[in-house]
Amino acid sequence: MLSIPPSVKLWFAGGVDLRLGFDGLSNLVRTQLSADPLSGHLFVFTNRSADRLKVLYWGGHGLCLWCSRLEAGRYHFPEATAAGLELSAAQFAMILDGIDVSHVRRFKRFTSAPAPSRAT
Repeated sequence: MLSIPPSVKLWFAGGVDLRLGFDGLSNLVRTQLSADPLSGHLFVFTNRSADRLKVLYWGGHGLCLWCSRLEAGRYHFPEATAAGLELSAAQFAMILDGIDVSHVRRFKRFTSAPAPSRAT
């Protein structure tokens, strides 16, 4: 079970040279995703064949790197722009479980309307 607080964002960049380590990936976060690697958000990278995955994140005292390699198959991420793509924790969990989120149908749910602002 993947448990990520709602305040944490997940940013995805595909087609990355996964020989890169902490410094190389944190530089990609700054240049390609225009984000701060020390922000506490998760930065997800895959190689071109999408059978390997690295997640870079700030662990409170230093950068952490989580790696995964599939023995068969590939991860199915949505198409990302040059600036990357923001994922929800639910989408990321589905991708890790082998679900292609671009073919998943999301049904409408209730959301409360924002409170009207009062001018004083």
